Amino acid sequence: MRATIIGAGVAGLACAVELAERGTEVEVLERSASLGGSCCSWFAGGMLAPWCERVSAPPLIVALADEGFAWWGEKYPGMQRRGSLVLAHARDAGELKHFARRTQQYEWLDAEGIAALEPDLAGRFEQGLYFKDEAHIDPRAALGALAARVQALGGTIHFAAEAPPAPAARGEYRIDCTGLAARAVLTDLRGVKGEMLHLQAPDVSLSRPVRVLHPRTPVYVVPRGDGHYMVGATMIESDAPSRISARSMLELLGAVYALHPGFGEAEILEIGTGVRPAFPDNLPRLRPRDGTLYVNGLYRHGFLAAPAMARRAAAFVLEGREAPEVMQ
Repeated sequence: MRATIIGAGVAGLACAVELAERGTEVEVLERSASLGGSCCSWFAGGMLAPWCERVSAPPLIVALADEGFAWWGEKYPGMQRRGSLVLAHARDAGELKHFARRTQQYEWLDAEGIAALEPDLAGRFEQGLYFKDEAHIDPRAALGALAARVQALGGTIHFAAEAPPAPAARGEYRIDCTGLAARAVLTDLRGVKGEMLHLQAPDVSLSRPVRVLHPRTPVYVVPRGDGHYMVGATMIESDAPSRISARSMLELLGAVYALHPGFGEAEILEIGTGVRPAFPDNLPRLRPRDGTLYVNGLYRHGFLAAPAMARRAAAFVLEGREAPEVMQ
């Protein structure tokens, strides 16, 4: 069988890897001129954090997590399973307790416990939650690894390429992983804009993702190594891929400075935005339509949910199996 996959974000490349590993002739078509050129995967945090996300996500996201951890551990050697640390300043201690009530798989830390995990935060926080089983990856390096895997298995990736008009050719199946661009068919999709910064902060040393809770401006900081950090957390109900707003920039920078004053001397390497595709219930879907399987709606769980979605997509295409928990 031959499969054409439209879109080279994390969902598209994960589907390509799954199909190619099962002997399918795979071709990936990406409309951008380079990897990550237009997909929200390029601007993702790369946190595999099902229990932190459980605060606002349905139970299915946690149910898909074991597959995600195992898949990334096999496909991408850069996965780091050092857990996640969730903190709140003293004035926002209630936020931490509220967060704890809505999730699981954590342990409470006191100031000494926080300092033991992250010495640079010693004396700055009185309490925290430690989710020891969570992990993180570098999204851009992971996308590159997946693309290389597809090509090593004999697949091809074409950039600056538009998908041919439907329907698919005889003996071919199409998988559409184009996110919000598929809204002409998936009319209940909406866009959720995220804004992020990349900072070079040589005076800060963190070894795992840190989330700082705040009633208005929660923020997460993800280490990329060598003093490089990704900072994000804004969620704006908007389809517009516009640049970051001045308010968001000020709030993100203020939040990381409050986390550690060393961020005040950081160099801003990059400012970016991405629009995540989401269905009304924020759950991913596999939807077959006229010879095309749409893999979409990964919302803010793309890197966590993509492996499970890709495996189900491959089973649907090659074996005719359904996955009711993620299909509609």
